[in-house]
This record gives sequence, C-alpha cells and structure tokens, in this order.
Amino acid sequence: MARSALINVMVTAATKAGRSLTRDFNEVENLQISIKGPGDFVSQADLKAEKTLREALNKARPGYSFLMEEGGLIDTGSDHRWIIDPLDGTTNFLHSNPFFAVSVALESHGQLVAGVIYDPISEELFTAERGRGAFVNDRRMRVAARTGFDESVIATGIPALNKTEHAVALARQRDIMSRVAGIRATGSAALNLAYVAAGRFDGYYETGLSPWDMAAGLLIVREAGGFVTEPDPDASMYETGSLVAGNEIIHGKLRHLLNKPLPEALQKK
Repeated sequence: MARSALINVMVTAATKAGRSLTRDFNEVENLQISIKGPGDFVSQADLKAEKTLREALNKARPGYSFLMEEGGLIDTGSDHRWIIDPLDGTTNFLHSNPFFAVSVALESHGQLVAGVIYDPISEELFTAERGRGAFVNDRRMRVAARTGFDESVIATGIPALNKTEHAVALARQRDIMSRVAGIRATGSAALNLAYVAAGRFDGYYETGLSPWDMAAGLLIVREAGGFVTEPDPDASMYETGSLVAGNEIIHGKLRHLLNKPLPEALQKK
C-alpha cells in the first residue's frame, strides 16, 4: 500500500515518539514520576514523547493547532488540528506492562481525516484516512463479522475505585459479561479501538475518555467498516467521554444494553 504524504508525516512522528518510549520503557524503574491524581500518572517519558510529536508535526505542517493530553489546547486559529496522546496506557507503562501506544489524529474543518496508532513494543502500526480504508502494517483491516454475543469478546475500561462511576461500570459489566464469550480490560483505549478495527475484539465500550484517547481510533474503526458512537444517540462522544464500538450488529446490541435503566440504587437523584 502506498501511503499518502499526510500519513507519512504522521507515521514518522508517531514512530519517533515510539522509539523514545521504548527506550524509557526498558528503564521504567528509573523514570521520574509525578502524581497528577489517584490512578492518573504522568511520567517524564510521556512529556518527552509529546514534545517529540509536537515538534515533528509542527515542522511538517506549520501553523496547525494542537489538542494534547499534557500540553492542552494550542489554538493557532487554523482549520486543522492535531489531536495527540503521546502515551495511551500510562499506567500499563509504569507497571512494565507492554500494552500502550502513541495516538495521532488530524481534524480538518471539524472532521477527522486521518489517524495513526502505533504500538512500539509489538511494532504494529494502525493507520486510516477518511474514505481510504484502515490498515495494520499496510495490510487492509476489517472489523470482525461475528454477530452473536455468545461468541464475542468485548473490551472495556474499569474506572479507578476513587471514580464516582465505578459502581455504574461494574453494574454494566455484570450485565454484559453474562451474555458474551469474554470481557477484556486492557488499559489502552487507543489499542482497544485498533483491535476492534482489526477484528481482534468484537466490541468495545468505555466511559471517562478524553478526545485524545479516542480520536485516531474512531476513524480507524469506521474505515475498517465498524461503528463508533456515544451510547446515547443524542450525545457527543467528545463531550461525555463515553463510546461504544463494533460491527453494526454488536455495536447495536452493546448500545442497547448500555441504555438499559440502571438499578434503582445507582440512579442519579
């Protein structure tokens, strides 16, 4: 597959940041780590990778805006905006668990037009451009064709104990896990979405996400023939931080379950 100039720019930036993360991952015990909050860590590796991404992308496309996990919003007034997560799966990284990724998306005039997710440990590169399909290491991807819950593996995320939505997440998980072949909580939203696109997970749902967690993965799943939406048809994923993904059938089944009324004890007063 011949990559476009845009994808080449994004891949170059993501792989450069990935090499930096790999070096630091091999010395994770020596990293200087500061705590932003319970269950929410930032490392020097994270900040360094973000700097690498920003410099590489800005050099290739000067003047574009940025939305970054650590650096926040840099609004240049451009109609083009990079949405980047330099280290999706920070807690995994800090525990020497090799399941994390670099995520880079480009939004143009309010629409996602390109996405790259790079897993530096497995050296897997997931890419997509709007209208041009999705690929893993330059091989075309399609979401899984399974439609039965009883044969499906579903990915999710479990909020930390201090999070207010913990009890709700567990209630939803109990309902779903009684119907499916298995549930996986991996700790990386970007890779969960990439794995849905590759057919490795049949579906995925999570709450409490930020735009940089999901932007690249949204496009990659859709370009692989899948569906990604907010569980509530009237809500925005970027505003609520909640999403559900899968092929058309599994997406619909998951969405239905996620919209079921909660047990009375968990309903908001």
